[in-house]
Amino acid sequence: MMRVLAAFFLTLVVLAVAGAGTVLYGFYHYGKGLPEHSQLAEYRPPVVTRIHAGDGRLMAEFAREKRVFVPIEAIPKRVVKAFLSAEDQRFYSHSGVDIQGVVRAVITNLRQIGTNRRPIGASTITQQVAKNFLLTNEVSLARKAKEVILAFRIERAFSKNLILELYLNEIYLGVGSYGVAAAALSYFDKSLNDLTIGEAAFLAGLPKAPNNYHPVRHPDAARARRDYVLNRMVDDGYISRDTADTEIAQPVAAKPQSRTEIARADFFTEEVRRELLDRFGDPGLYGGGLSVRTTLDPHFQQIADRALRDGLSAYDRRHGWRGPVARIPASGNWAAALDGVPFPSDVTEWRPALVLELDDASAKIGFADGTTGIVPLSEMKWARPVDEKGDRGPSVKKPGDVLSVGDVVPVEKLPADAANDEGGRPKAGESPMTYALRQIPKIGGGLVAIDPHTGRVLALSGGFSADLSQFNRATQASRQPGSAFKPFVYLAALDNGFTPSSLVLDAPFVIDQGPGLGRWRPSNYSNEFYGPSPLRVGLEKSRNLMTVRLAQKVGMTTIAEYAERFGVTDNLPPLLAMSLGSGETTLLRLTAAYAMLVNGGKRITPTLIDKVQDRSGKNILVHDTRSCADCAVTPPTAEDVPQLPDVREQIADPRTVYQIVSMLEGVVLRGTARRIASLDRPLGGKTGTTNESRDAWFIGFSPNLAVGVFTGFDTPTPLGRNETGSSVAAPIFKDFMGEALKDRPIAPFRVPPGIQFVRVDAATGRVASGSGGPVILEAFLPGTIPTSQSSILGSDNETYREYSDRPEEGDAAGLRPAGGLGAPPSGGGVTLTPPPRPTGGVSDLY
Repeated sequence: MMRVLAAFFLTLVVLAVAGAGTVLYGFYHYGKGLPEHSQLAEYRPPVVTRIHAGDGRLMAEFAREKRVFVPIEAIPKRVVKAFLSAEDQRFYSHSGVDIQGVVRAVITNLRQIGTNRRPIGASTITQQVAKNFLLTNEVSLARKAKEVILAFRIERAFSKNLILELYLNEIYLGVGSYGVAAAALSYFDKSLNDLTIGEAAFLAGLPKAPNNYHPVRHPDAARARRDYVLNRMVDDGYISRDTADTEIAQPVAAKPQSRTEIARADFFTEEVRRELLDRFGDPGLYGGGLSVRTTLDPHFQQIADRALRDGLSAYDRRHGWRGPVARIPASGNWAAALDGVPFPSDVTEWRPALVLELDDASAKIGFADGTTGIVPLSEMKWARPVDEKGDRGPSVKKPGDVLSVGDVVPVEKLPADAANDEGGRPKAGESPMTYALRQIPKIGGGLVAIDPHTGRVLALSGGFSADLSQFNRATQASRQPGSAFKPFVYLAALDNGFTPSSLVLDAPFVIDQGPGLGRWRPSNYSNEFYGPSPLRVGLEKSRNLMTVRLAQKVGMTTIAEYAERFGVTDNLPPLLAMSLGSGETTLLRLTAAYAMLVNGGKRITPTLIDKVQDRSGKNILVHDTRSCADCAVTPPTAEDVPQLPDVREQIADPRTVYQIVSMLEGVVLRGTARRIASLDRPLGGKTGTTNESRDAWFIGFSPNLAVGVFTGFDTPTPLGRNETGSSVAAPIFKDFMGEALKDRPIAPFRVPPGIQFVRVDAATGRVASGSGGPVILEAFLPGTIPTSQSSILGSDNETYREYSDRPEEGDAAGLRPAGGLGAPPSGGGVTLTPPPRPTGGVSDLY
């Protein structure tokens, strides 16, 4: 017996030694080359990046994984206890591996052999952290061994609370949610602090198989799993039996996450996304948890989107009807078929409709929700069919000339008082559901609104619909600005001795461009010539021949430098044709350049982002870098408001810049943009139209808002006869400004020191004598007020004398840019008192 016992114990010792050796070898073998667990100390789980408008409204979220990181100290105890009961009851007592749990799992699994039941596991929370962060989901003994080794190492390196924090923020809980905070919002539309015990227990039961416990798709399984966790919490002493029974009696009442008020600006948001991606890379954008405050004004953005769509649609309607967007049978379940027709979701004012019936006065239409309405003949008279050449057909006499039963067409709801029949009267019984026929335009365009004092982009629309095309015509389309470039030619001239009253000859101009290029013969839009005219008239009437002569005198190298200084374009070729806007630029750049005119010649950088904060709230990007030493002290009184320094670079003489602003105001009052004058506000701007009307622009401003509009086909194509910046782009500007400036105080343009105002004839630039044409107050620099002698750029000897008693004072060799210098003559209505100037410098009023 003794020998048997000795042999038995010896065998046990050998087996123990062998087992220990095997374990040690396993630790050595599988422990080689494992991921470095110390990286968990610096681990920062991917968190959603959020984009906000200037007023704080959410615009968009970017993430690969929907997660809200919450420190362990901020996670409610009931949530922590629910997960401990469900996943790892002895978490705070084991060393990474729960030996007791492993033994229990082995016994249970042996008993279940042949029962087809799923084997149970014994992974601790620490092991799950090791697997989720450092290993793969491979099912193998090797991966399990590595998991165990890493669990021991993690337990020695980190506190239990840090391990639990990593787990609760990383674990996937279904419906695209990672971490307990995101899951609480997704399932119950609640923050963690608002969860009930039963809701916390439901979340704690999800890690095993979240898709199998979805409360809507699998309500019974979800409830059973929640009840299991509640019973475990009773066994672990976390809650009482009464509390558990109360929660068990309740259903798992999932609630969809409420829709946050979204400031929709698709083109703006995509531009911000691209900039963030360039600055912070893919990990920073989609997992960095950035908080981005943009410059967007949601009110202005809504106006911009509507004004641009209305303007593009109005142009499109002038050029005929191209047919329906689709055709489907107008019988059977037509509503379901209509619901499947693609239609841009961001054009919320329009709806797709199916033509159901036609008569002589209207078309009956139906919608995907089963409702119906009518389109009266009066709302489709514009829709004259257009052929492949773009020619419109005969006038529309009846709805059948335009539509057929089965056509799918866009329509827009009309107000009740606009619902009429042929005689202009409401159609009996159907007027409340009356619609206008619409057409998705082929023409593209963009609109940009900028704060001229800061460069903040307040609104940006890059086309009719981002759903139809994400190409941003405000930032990505490089097009010729045409006459919208001319203000920078005239500014260069004013800085080089000219005045608004300097005369330039408007007459034929021919220049030899060199071997093989032939002669260039620019012309005015009207194909007429107007003789000697003041600079102001040349800009107001957009005279091409005057501009070319002026550019030739000033020099294209100088003009190219001005174009680069104001950011219009880089490396402008020094060719005379560039003075008429043949160089390419974008709408954003050109609008920013005009903004630098209205702000007095101060450099600004257009930006869509005010600031970016990292996940900890630290500013990592700020547009306004000015410092304010007094802003951190006791809140100031009304008499002691902290003053921020003006660090903007002065890039041009503010006096000559103001002269250009005044001349551009004349474009609105007397020139090519007279239709805008009806807004009855201080506004300036310039139209732009390229050869064959392929591009149409209007860039304009109020004293505190710069707005640019571009219109044109994506593949440059003529817009059509008589279609110019004045007829296509300017109405969009007018529509936007009329709504954006409504109910805002009227402020005049700011006049810098050193400007003298003189009454002059608006057509000739001569000092007013009390008779003749309309008189304006012209802005001059001291010493440049015109005398009775005038020089004309472009005459045979570049000197043209009128009313001069002393011809010897004329410059027979060349130009007298200022039209004769010296003190103003007596009489003539001269005044040296400028209009009242606004006080306070930069204003927040538009």
